[in-house]
Amino acid sequence: MKKIVLIEDDSDLFALVKYNLEKDGFAVAGSQTGKGALELCRRERPDLIILDIMLPDSDGLEICKGLRGHSELGHVPIIFLTARVSETDRILGLELGANDYIVKPFFIRELIARIKNQFRTQAAPARTIRAGALELDRASCRVLLRGIEIALTATEFRLLEFLMSRPGVVYSREQLLDSVWGHDRAVTDRTVDVYILRLRQKIEPDPANPAFIRAVRGFGYSFNENSMEAAPRSSAVV
Repeated sequence: MKKIVLIEDDSDLFALVKYNLEKDGFAVAGSQTGKGALELCRRERPDLIILDIMLPDSDGLEICKGLRGHSELGHVPIIFLTARVSETDRILGLELGANDYIVKPFFIRELIARIKNQFRTQAAPARTIRAGALELDRASCRVLLRGIEIALTATEFRLLEFLMSRPGVVYSREQLLDSVWGHDRAVTDRTVDVYILRLRQKIEPDPANPAFIRAVRGFGYSFNENSMEAAPRSSAVV
């Protein structure tokens, strides 16, 4: 059963959409506020997210940006459900990473049809990411270096997976904290430096001269895209 997270502040519309989705065989979790939306999605691990833009306490566009930058949620389809009708709003919503944009009022059957279309066209992220002798398996949460498993904590794994799946993109400490640790956190941006150091000590051939995780002075960290290009097509597991 596919799970959908619905974030919509209109209580009548929320109830109507939830009822019809469940009637059509979907599991639905949701909220009528934007606060905690990212944490809700992290907890529920939905297959699709329906998101209003004009929420009473949040901006749906900012929530979309946060979801797209999240290591565990970045691939999840997002459908905007909104009263904003202008072409500019539509373009902005799609450029921020939404998969579809539906304007209110709408037909429930059309919404369900568009949801099903997303599931038909949705491509699952690759199970394995490779960079040279380094291999990360999303399904088993294992990391191998030259075929030998490296022991990582859950947070170290999420951080490495986030960076490896976006090679060449530079992320600030704040962006990494939001994406890996979440908005509701009790850590500082220096925590990122500590975890990067731990990862380098575990995966880098020479931690003092890192080949995989590079620092960009004044900006943050990035996974070296050149190491991805050198990735082998297969790797032995021992």
